[in-house]
This record gives sequence, C-alpha cells and structure tokens, in this order.
Amino acid sequence: MKKRLSRLLVSLLTVSMLIPAGVMAADDSKTGTVGGNLEKIAAEKAALLTGTYGTTSVQYALIDNGTVKLSGQAGVNDAEGTKPLTKDTLYGIGSTSKVFTAVAVMKLVDDGKIDLDTPLVSYIPDFKMKDERYTKITPRMLLNHSSGLQGSSLRNAFLFEDNDTYAHDSLLAQLSTQNLKADPGAYSVYSNDSFTLAEILVERVSGMSYTAFIHQSITKPLEMNNTKTSQEKLDASKLPGLYFPTSPAQLPNEVINVIGTGGIYSTAEDLLKFSTIFTGEATGILSEKSIKAMEQDEYKKGIWPEDADNSLDYGLGWDSVKLFPFNQYDIKAVTKGGDTILYHASLVVLPEQNMAAAVLSSGGSSATNQLLANELLLHALKDNGTIDEFLPEKSFGTPVKADMPSDVSKHAGYYGATNQQMKADITEEGELLITVPIVPEYPAEKYVYTKDGTFVSEDGSIKISFVTEKNERTYMWARQYVAIPELGQLAISQYIGEKLASHEITGETKAAWVAREGKTFYPLNEKYTSLMYLIQKPVLEINTAAGLEGYMLDKKLIDPNTAFSDHQVPGTGSRDTSVFKFYNQDGQEYLEAAGSLFVSEDSVTPLYAGKKSVVTLQPNGHAKWYTVPEAAAGKTMTVKMPFHGAFAVYNEQGICVNFTVASGENTVTLPENGTIVFAGASNSAFLIDLN
Repeated sequence: MKKRLSRLLVSLLTVSMLIPAGVMAADDSKTGTVGGNLEKIAAEKAALLTGTYGTTSVQYALIDNGTVKLSGQAGVNDAEGTKPLTKDTLYGIGSTSKVFTAVAVMKLVDDGKIDLDTPLVSYIPDFKMKDERYTKITPRMLLNHSSGLQGSSLRNAFLFEDNDTYAHDSLLAQLSTQNLKADPGAYSVYSNDSFTLAEILVERVSGMSYTAFIHQSITKPLEMNNTKTSQEKLDASKLPGLYFPTSPAQLPNEVINVIGTGGIYSTAEDLLKFSTIFTGEATGILSEKSIKAMEQDEYKKGIWPEDADNSLDYGLGWDSVKLFPFNQYDIKAVTKGGDTILYHASLVVLPEQNMAAAVLSSGGSSATNQLLANELLLHALKDNGTIDEFLPEKSFGTPVKADMPSDVSKHAGYYGATNQQMKADITEEGELLITVPIVPEYPAEKYVYTKDGTFVSEDGSIKISFVTEKNERTYMWARQYVAIPELGQLAISQYIGEKLASHEITGETKAAWVAREGKTFYPLNEKYTSLMYLIQKPVLEINTAAGLEGYMLDKKLIDPNTAFSDHQVPGTGSRDTSVFKFYNQDGQEYLEAAGSLFVSEDSVTPLYAGKKSVVTLQPNGHAKWYTVPEAAAGKTMTVKMPFHGAFAVYNEQGICVNFTVASGENTVTLPENGTIVFAGASNSAFLIDLN
C-alpha cells in the first residue's frame, strides 16, 4: 500500500509523462549495463518496453551528424501478427506536436510578422476573455506556458476515426467566458489551450490553414514525407495497432483534433529530420537566433524552484532545455514528450553534439520512451568517445536525522494542486507525514528532517522542503530520482502543491454542498465518437467531506453553486484548473466545468427492463444515461443503432464492458449494477431489444 501512495505523489510530479503503474520499483541497475553494439542494445531495451512496461509497439531511431545511425521497431501491430511494423508506420506524437507549433511561430517571427512580446490581441483581435488581464498575453507566453489560461478546453478533441474540428473552432468562444488563473507571465504551468491558441495565431498571421503552413514551412523543405496532421487522410495501412487494457479487440485510430497541441502523426525517422533544425544540419527553416531563443531558460521568467536535476524546465515549446541525465555530463539536451490516450512519443535532441533520438509507441508512456531515447544517446556518446563512463544512478542517500527548528512546524497543513489535496503533518520528533485525505486507507508517507533543512524519504529517493515564494504563497517542493529498472532514471524537481489557506463558508453554502456530497454527475455533451467513453465511466463525484473544510480537493467553495482552484503552482501543479458552476433547470441539477456539461445522478433513471424500448435523444443532442435495474441484469441487450450514434456499458466498478465505436458490437450482456450511456446526433433513436 505504501508504494501505491508513493506513486500518487510521483503522479503529481509527472502528470505530463504518464508513467505506467508498476514501473516505479527501486532498482540497483546502472545506466548502460547492457553490453554489445548499439543495435543490440536498442533491440533489447525496446523489447523491455513491449515485454514489461505496457507498450504494444515501439518505433525508434537515432541520428548522428545528419546520418541515421539506428532505426528499428518492436512489439506487435495486429493481434494475428500478420501486419509488420516498419520505419514508415505512423504514430500520433501527441504533445511533441507543440515543438512544431513553436517552430511555426518562430518562423513567422523570423519573417517579421510576429513579435514574441507584442500583445496577442494585435494578431487575433477577436480573442477576448472575461478577465481584463488577457490583453497582456503575448505569443511568448503561449509558447512558455505562462499565459495564465485555465488549461485545457479539450471537449471532443480525442475521437475515434473522426476529425471533427470542434475543439479548435470553439476555443475563442470558450475562452471568452473564462477568467485567467494568474497574471500573464507570472509563472509557467503546462497549458494545452496556449498551444491551440498559438495554432490559431499561425493561421491568422499566415492566412493559411495550420496544416498547410507547417507542410510549406517545415515538412516539405525537410522531406518529411511521413508526417501528417489530423486534418489529413491517414492511411490505415500505415498506422499501428491500438489496444486498451479493457478492450481486447484492436481499436480504431485515435484522432487528436487540436493540431498545435497534439494532432501531428509522424515516424521516428521523420522526427529526426525535424531535429536537424536544432542541430544545425537543416538550414533555411529557422534563424540561429530563433533556434537559440527556443532553448533559453524560459521557466526562470516566473515563479519556479531553484535549479536541480530535472526533466521539466520549459523553453519555447520544449518540456526541458537542461534534461537530466545529460546535464550530469555537461551536455546540453532538450526534449519534448507527448501522451494522448493511446499514442506516446519522445524526442530528445543534443544540439551541441548534432545528435537526436526519437521513440514513438502505441501503449506505454512518453516517460519510458524518453528513457529509451536517453539510453540510445548515452551509448552512442560513449561509442564516439564523448563520454568515458556511464555515471551511476543518483540518490539523496540514507537520511541522517537532525534536530529540527521549531519554526519548521509552521509549514504543516493542507496543500493543493489540480484535483489533489495532501495533508502535511510535522511531528516534534522531526518527521514529515504526508497523507491524502480522499484515500484515508493509504498509510502516511514518512520523511526525516536532515541537517540541510529538508525532509528525506527512508530510501533516499525523495527530498521535500517548503518554500515561501515572492508571491507570498508557500509551496511543497519535491525533488525525486525515479529508477525505472533497466531503463535508467528520471529526475524530477517541482512544487507539488501550494498551502491552502483556511476558508470559512456560510451556512447556506455549506448546506448546498452537503446536499451534493457523494453524488455523481454524468457528462452530457461529449461527442459519441469520443475516447472518453472507453477509458472508464467518465463521471465526476462530489467530495467535500475529506480534507480541509471549505474545499473540494483543491477547489475553494465560493458560494452554494461555485467552486474554483485558487492555487498557483508552476510546472504541472496548477495544470488544467477550471471553475465548477452548478445550476438548476426544469428540476434537474447541472454542472458546467471546462466546457463540459454534467447532470446529477438524481436525473439518471433505470433502463426499461421490458423486451422492447426506444431511447431518443433530445434536440439539444445531450447524451442519456441509465442504470441497469435488477430485472435487466444478465439479459442480452441488442440495439439497432442510428447512423450517428453509439452506446457504452459499464460494470459496477466503472469499467467499460462495451463501447460500440471501439468494438463494433451492438450486443452486450448487461452487468449487475451497471450503467449505460447513449450518445449521438440530435433526435437520434436507439431501438432496444432485451432477451
């Protein structure tokens, strides 16, 4: 149980990396323990990803001084094993697309059409927000994640075989109803909306579609013939097989409809062609000035922890501009990872060494992909004599307990980050105990006070301290070395939570939230092709009883119907904040959050248990949810489907047992205490047979 809580804390640090569960174990292996040549090492490490770390298929390549020195694949493509993986298999690269967006903007900077520090409204006059500070947002702030936007307006952005442009087309309208969560430029925190807005910026300034612009300015000059966007026809024969743990059949392709944020498809070798922009081999794409600007320490422009070994130090578009472990060898490394639901990618570039590695996969994670890329580059550097020996894995060492000053105890309390709340207790004996109120069954994580003024875990992998920043907010700062067996280490240094102030609420407000306590709210306006329906039952549960009074996890209860996140945690801690707004209409309670609409469980009724029935969606096109009554459990439901519609069935644990878009099956055995959702076009009718 203790390890599970450790993973929860790690998840706060590595939201953008999506490390798979079960890979966080301690390991005594050292980077580079596998002997033999680079091709053999690559094959063995890639097989490790597919055999141990949840990766279905992986594609990798390495370039050295303009020459591809390594290219390969591992894993399975189709269940039958008849369709080979090749170097031309196209993978979604997710947020690695953001570096393309940064290059596109910098290309327009080079052309004199954009100034990074001119207000964005000069280029997009119809960009407006409720918060007057929006006029201070600049293109630079979009690219370094410091715009202050709430985070992610991704409704209908991740769809099966559907390139609906709603998420792109509706962004300006959605932003017009929002406030900022911080002053523009105050701190950098991962922001998907910033890059979709940057995509729109490129379109407005260039007068071209984003897809056309990046082809004209990037992919065609570099002969990246296997790079497409979600707005192009993707050849199914060139895409990898996609699978999900709860869905045994091969899935349709995942289409990401915010290109600037995550909607590019490419190959490892094509990404290496892209990397030559930054290693100097490719000329005419960007000026040297713009390339260097992208590599600068943009994260230092706002609130940020002191420099430490890390995998997250934002540049312009880059996740890190001083990536560990290369900083240990005094080698400059920049990186960008990407994770969608089914695709994962990592690009690591060593600009001064004229080297890069790219690893793409279906299944797995960008974190393990990055570790494979790191391993390939380190071995190549050793082969060419740039480094003599592989350095051992790092640790903070076994903690030696020291006397703790009494004033350290003032940092005890509750700390919040997006959808997270932690409690920090500090004992007189000099121990820090971290618990998560919403999961009280997990025992406390224990840390020992040491002479350098920090708390260190018993195994020496995590160091925690408390910092009051220039904005007078107090943060919990965690540094961690994460060992991934046989793949190396990740280093992470982030503020993982901000101390939450006590917050008194009125009796009326308390009564309203108590009435909602424990209730589940069901989504209504996500498109029927959305991957959201496959992952798990996509509901929100109201929980204000656990943790600090006056809060729902990290959200402060403002009045009977409103809650919002008031914290400002850089890195990933305040990523994807949103306002929760409840309202009643026609006797039903609804919740609006980040562009999505939910309805209370009070409005969810049992499915008719008779032999035949019809479910008809309303003119507003909202989905309809039903519970499985006892009389229907165990029966076989067959549905005659509308052309634009789908249904999903979930068991009592919220696991999807059938989603018609994914499975192609319109017949399912209804589980006991299950749930069903019907979604589709307005007025769609579903004809139901129960046997």
